[in-house]
Amino acid sequence: MPMTIEEIIKRLGGPEQAARLTGVSTEAVRKWRQARAIPPKHWTVVLRETGLSLSDLQPATESDRPEPPMTAPSPTVPAERPPAATAALILADGTVLWGRGFGAHGEAASAIGEICFSTGMTGYQETLTDPSFAGQIITFTFPHIGNVGTTPEDDEAARVAARALVVKEDLTAPANWRSVESLDAWLKARGIPGICGIDTRAITRRIRDGGPQTAIVAYPADGRIDIAALQAQARAWPGLEGMDLAREVTCAKPYAWDEGVWHWPHGTVPLPAKRRRVVAVDYGAKRNILRCLSSAGCEVIVVPATATAEDILSHDPAGVFLSNGPGDPAATASYAVPAIRGVLDAGKPVFGICLGHQLLALTLGAKTYKLERGHRGANQPVKDLATGKVEITSQNHGFAVDDKTLPDGVRATHISLFDGSNEGIASDRYPAFSVQYHPESSPGPSDSRYLFDRFVALIDSLSPTA
Repeated sequence: MPMTIEEIIKRLGGPEQAARLTGVSTEAVRKWRQARAIPPKHWTVVLRETGLSLSDLQPATESDRPEPPMTAPSPTVPAERPPAATAALILADGTVLWGRGFGAHGEAASAIGEICFSTGMTGYQETLTDPSFAGQIITFTFPHIGNVGTTPEDDEAARVAARALVVKEDLTAPANWRSVESLDAWLKARGIPGICGIDTRAITRRIRDGGPQTAIVAYPADGRIDIAALQAQARAWPGLEGMDLAREVTCAKPYAWDEGVWHWPHGTVPLPAKRRRVVAVDYGAKRNILRCLSSAGCEVIVVPATATAEDILSHDPAGVFLSNGPGDPAATASYAVPAIRGVLDAGKPVFGICLGHQLLALTLGAKTYKLERGHRGANQPVKDLATGKVEITSQNHGFAVDDKTLPDGVRATHISLFDGSNEGIASDRYPAFSVQYHPESSPGPSDSRYLFDRFVALIDSLSPTA
């Protein structure tokens, strides 16, 4: 009798290892599970890696097919719309969850994206305006959203990057002295819909067990929701893999940044007298990252994601920073890698985070892959391999650097204690290092802010007069 897909994937070393060995995404592996069959074009690799026979891979007959595991929730399509429902969450697998809408009404297509979950208990405004969430619908696992209201000072970018949000409870009324506007009014003003009354634990388990998928938040002004049409639309959306979203969220032209980090209630911290000129390549940079660079002693010049090496070097920087950002790093690499390579060849110190980390790794010869679940939240443990110290970090990424593809002269410096995936690299040939997480801590803990000082120290070691 043929082996089950779950048994074969286990023999390959798990979903992520199966994806690496066969050269596909973890989303493709998820589809193997759904179809309960591995495409024949991958059989040669599977046979070689597992020692199985061809008969083990033959698709099972209907009578042989096992029942799906109880931990994998089946699609739920309610027969009737509940009387109080004003919005719906539609998933690509056919699931429909009814709820109450808030925020902005709009066309359903404007709220289509990859659904993900964030485990942070604070900082919903910073999360929504983080450009790394472009193309995504955020499920907040913390139930009380809206309790501190909103303020322009907490925006991490000029516009909201996320396409919609999903929460469990009705939005909480703001109760904070800094609040300028309720979250509901803030979302309305920015054209972002949301839905509450959703079992966010069930959504989180679905993503955890089955991987990411496309979703739509439908909250039309006229109340009409065509479920069948929206299900078809969700199935047809291509997903984030292969998408270059950095172009959508980057700045239009270079600009200078000279604001330091916040120090409540006194405003911002005074900037150091000594300033090193640093060019920050904006793949979707958060404002607090730029504040941290300034407070560490950098004169920051921000340039668009598409800036060439010549554009970057024309500012005569003492160092170059590669920012966070959304989308598939392999897609952004088409123009980012040549620019980064030119900067490295010029001998400039380089520091990257998040997407910038992945792009530096690609430039140095490594590969990236799509994570099965992604890391999003302000409570992610990361181990520094040199010191053994564990940092609690803020993270937001759906792709990662493949440790096994790091070339000679590039070493892993940090790993995730959740799944062992790569969280940092450093080059022995170039003055360059990067981390997968967000050391600017907005929102989240400040364990990793030392990295900005490390970058400045690297600049000073190579250019004492910078």
